[in-house]
Amino acid sequence: MSSGVDPQVPVKYRITGKENETEDTFTLELKAESGSQEKNFHFEPGQFNMLYSFGTGEVPISISGDPDDSSRVIHTIRAVGTVTNALKRSRKGDSVGLRGPFGSNWPLALAEGKDVMLIAGGIGLAPLRPAIYSILANRSKYGQFSLLYGARSPKELLFNKEIHTWRSRFDADVFVTVDHALMGWQGNVGVVTQLIKRARFNPENTVVFICGPEIMMRFCLAELRNRGVAYDAIHVSMERNMKCALGFCGHCQFGPRFVCKDGPVFQYNHIHDLFITAEI
Repeated sequence: MSSGVDPQVPVKYRITGKENETEDTFTLELKAESGSQEKNFHFEPGQFNMLYSFGTGEVPISISGDPDDSSRVIHTIRAVGTVTNALKRSRKGDSVGLRGPFGSNWPLALAEGKDVMLIAGGIGLAPLRPAIYSILANRSKYGQFSLLYGARSPKELLFNKEIHTWRSRFDADVFVTVDHALMGWQGNVGVVTQLIKRARFNPENTVVFICGPEIMMRFCLAELRNRGVAYDAIHVSMERNMKCALGFCGHCQFGPRFVCKDGPVFQYNHIHDLFITAEI
């Protein structure tokens, strides 16, 4: 966010592109309206914005675009509530409010010189996509690179064209699986945890980023620990319950931390005791 901009006041952006990814998930391309101070938008992979649907309310959404492209802001959104359904009904040319970026980021600098594994479940691929862009744009800085992605069915897979492009690279291992196959599906069937066994990585020199449903992350964490990956090398996105993005409302309090201020990306060893405790 530019200096001098009040983080509590939305800036008007215009929808310049909209693409349906699945039946209930869509991607919005936003650009600042004329006269706005926010001509260029800079963010770190893993951060989020608060998107405001005028007359409805606002909701936290991870940024899913290329961090090297400051001319536009990209969000991939699943319509699951009042605000996200209002955004789903929006059209090219409509205005939305935007506050951000907020929160912590995927520690790409920490991962340099190491093997990198990204594990995504469902819509969790969207917050990881900026990290994928950065890693592939600076591929020589990293060791083995693996992307493990799972969805409930082939119809719910995101970014199919990009996944095809990533899979065609000789310097990336990209594995995709679905819980339930449909007619014509020729890929893997099963939970994403099973893909960890197929990935090439050195457990003692690997950094892992995980984003997806918490139950999925729990099983992945157990499998990674069995493979010898240390908890301090694992980073998870805890995107839940955020309302204000500034730590004022307390809605996203997670033990002594706030997801919006201290997260959404956490080093797992810092939250292990909370993560394994039921109903926190």
